[in-house]
Amino acid sequence: MDKLKQLESFASVATRGSLTAAAKAEGVAPAIMGRRLDALEERLGVKLLVRTTRRITLTHEGSAFLEDCQRLLSDIANAEASVSAGGVKASGHLRITAPAGFGRRHVAPLVPKFRELHADVTISLNLSDRVVDLAGEGYDCAVRVGDLPDSSLVSVRLADNRRLCVATPQYLKQHGTPQHPNELSKFDCLTLSSDASQTRGWAFRIPKPEGGEVVHLKPGGPLDCSDGQVLHDWCLAGYGIAWRSTWEVESEIAAGRLTEVLAEFAAPPNGIYAVFPQRKHLPLRVRLWIDFLKHNYSQPEFWKT
Repeated sequence: MDKLKQLESFASVATRGSLTAAAKAEGVAPAIMGRRLDALEERLGVKLLVRTTRRITLTHEGSAFLEDCQRLLSDIANAEASVSAGGVKASGHLRITAPAGFGRRHVAPLVPKFRELHADVTISLNLSDRVVDLAGEGYDCAVRVGDLPDSSLVSVRLADNRRLCVATPQYLKQHGTPQHPNELSKFDCLTLSSDASQTRGWAFRIPKPEGGEVVHLKPGGPLDCSDGQVLHDWCLAGYGIAWRSTWEVESEIAAGRLTEVLAEFAAPPNGIYAVFPQRKHLPLRVRLWIDFLKHNYSQPEFWKT
């Protein structure tokens, strides 16, 4: 019990960024939270948090441990719910949000299927590329793609996501295939326009002995657009090479309509996450929705449809 309480306290302090706020949420004195954190760090033999009078920050080890803690605490909560709920059905209104492109393809089709399993749940789905304030706007859960900014939200990793370069076989037959990212300047690259959110460019990992580090390039081309779906369509039409996510192009690659290039230079994957506000007791409908997403996204065939 003491170990579990230490983990809960660590996760609460880390996500809230404040010892006082975490103590207030639990209804205990800050000194008690502090003792739990001290005991946890002493037991693990590693510093998890750097605490000053003004702020609390995670160490490198603390950041890695936080993700494991959140997953463990979520699993425990789900296990308890599956037992304590017994014959109780999920009910109520579920408000969820997701990025527009990803949501249309990989969230919206699952919503009616989820409701077939849980008929007492009503669902509102918001598709938007802006970062929705979940707590402020009353949303239960969001699906987000890519690296997550630090926040008070709890995240559950649902699947990996890679970005890769693709083109049609016909384009590559006509123009050739780049063998190194530096050669992209010789090809028609379909890029997001400068007013879009992808400001760092295309990411590649240059293998050793050249360094092994991730580099960002901003290739040019005769066509650019602020909408990723348009770039996807242009790529399928054979107008050039695009840098797209696996969730967007995996089915076309499997069908032979697109071909991956520069695969040996692909950057490490980022994640697809379910995120939700910090809550002591997550509603059953939200837990079941997250589990439903995780189950579907873990199936390799899901991404090829």
